[in-house]
Amino acid sequence: MMLRQRTIKTVTHAQGVGLHSGQRVNLSLHPAPPDTGVVFRRTDLSPPVEIPARAQAVNETTMASTLTSGEGADRVRVQTVEHLMSALAGLGVDNVLVEVTASEIPILDGSAASFVYLIQSAGIVEQAPCKRFIRVLESVQVQEGDKWARLDPHFGFRMAFEIHFGHPAIDSTRQRVEVDFSHQSYVTDVARARTFGFINEVEFLRDRGLAKGGSLGNAIVMDDTRVLNDDGLRSGDEFAMHKILDAIGDLYIIGAPLLAAYTAHKSGHALNNQLIRALLERPQAWEWATFRQRRRAPRVFESDWRTAA
Repeated sequence: MMLRQRTIKTVTHAQGVGLHSGQRVNLSLHPAPPDTGVVFRRTDLSPPVEIPARAQAVNETTMASTLTSGEGADRVRVQTVEHLMSALAGLGVDNVLVEVTASEIPILDGSAASFVYLIQSAGIVEQAPCKRFIRVLESVQVQEGDKWARLDPHFGFRMAFEIHFGHPAIDSTRQRVEVDFSHQSYVTDVARARTFGFINEVEFLRDRGLAKGGSLGNAIVMDDTRVLNDDGLRSGDEFAMHKILDAIGDLYIIGAPLLAAYTAHKSGHALNNQLIRALLERPQAWEWATFRQRRRAPRVFESDWRTAA
């Protein structure tokens, strides 16, 4: 039996605020035909505008990954797509239409856990065609100063991320995390890690139109020395693990799951997008891969990509 493409079974809905815009937004996920990929539709516009998730569509990466379409006054965007993209990747959803009533995906609790719940509530169904992977054949790396990110050939999906913030609350947690999805679970080990920020940056960010919807309910917030959230951290590696969560979403914007090992040091949305663009620009560094027999497929997200109903 082949490894097939997947979509959701039924329409599912959520409401929330945008982390950066502060706008109220309604979000709905719809089943989509095979080979559609992930497509975002701004239904608040007339006529509605669709933006497929593609590496070249990311043209804004300040504090989030933002997909855009059009130029100048006609430019349309959907901001902060990385957490939803991460959940779709983690649950093996290839094809889905994402409808939103504002310019930003709702932040919900600041992690991908709420999106995982939405997708699981809708159900996942297999579709007739083979699931398509992008298999990395040669190492590709991008770098800016002491920040870098790399993809290496690997028959599966493995990630390693190292952070460095020089902050007491972060320094007291694990600075480097590794996840191998052949035997670790996205849902259990990654999805609940929340985004984080610093209280002394809030005024600076809001002056620039960012973080207007941020709160202790949707982010880990720190002062100069400590975490301000009453419930503290969800795990001893939550900061670094959220960077893994973000990277999974940023990489999935390439349009297919990767067969690769990702390693990064202090990377972010901009470098992650540069990395998938650099890969696509080197045709000899990757190929399409399908698996007509499941037993020949790698154990990517095995514990989360269960047989669809």
